This record gives sequence, structure tokens and C-alpha cells, in this order.
Amino acid sequence: MMENCLFCKIIKGDIPSTKVYEDEYCYAFRDINPQAPVHVLVIPKIHVANMAEISLLPQEAQTALFAAVKKIAEAEKLEKGFRVVSNCGPHACQSVHHLHLHILGGRQLAETMV
Repeated sequence: MMENCLFCKIIKGDIPSTKVYEDEYCYAFRDINPQAPVHVLVIPKIHVANMAEISLLPQEAQTALFAAVKKIAEAEKLEKGFRVVSNCGPHACQSVHHLHLHILGGRQLAETMV
């Protein structure tokens, strides 16, 4: 865990969040500024900055991260579809430098991503 990382503080319980899912390797919570009716963030419990560093996570944690996306999408009843986004670095406007996957759904999303 990184001492000044917002998401590490959420995992530790120092900052409140609305938990959606948790297992040994990851934690998921509702985004405080949702961009869709369902907007959940899935984060690994081990701090890595972004998708470019995912290989620093143990294989079990990588697998659990993506398995959590499937479980959350099912629990949120996103059977019509959903989008998974991970911003990586300054050109992608990554605002929190802890790997996180956005699950967006609950309505028809735009065809374009930008």
C-alpha cells in the first residue's frame, strides 16, 4: 500500500466508500461521480500505478481483477452490455495513480469512446 494513495486509503477503510464487491485480491466500489447509471471501480488490493504495471501483480490477482468484473456485471444485471475502461497515464487523464477498472453500464452508451 502507498501511504498517500486515495485508493489504498479506501481499501484500508480510512476513506469511506460504497462497497460493491470484495475478495482476497480486489475491492470494488461505486464511483462518487458516476458517468452512467452503473459506475463501479474495481481495484487490486496491491498498489500498482496503472495497466502498464499490471505484470507487477501476482497472476492470481490479475485473474481475480477480471473475474470480479464479470461477477459485478452479473450482480448489477448488465446483461445488455457494459464497458470496461482503464485510464493509463497523463494522456489518458488518469487521475488516481492506482490501477482501476471502470465498469460502466445501465443504459445505452455512446458508440464513440472519445
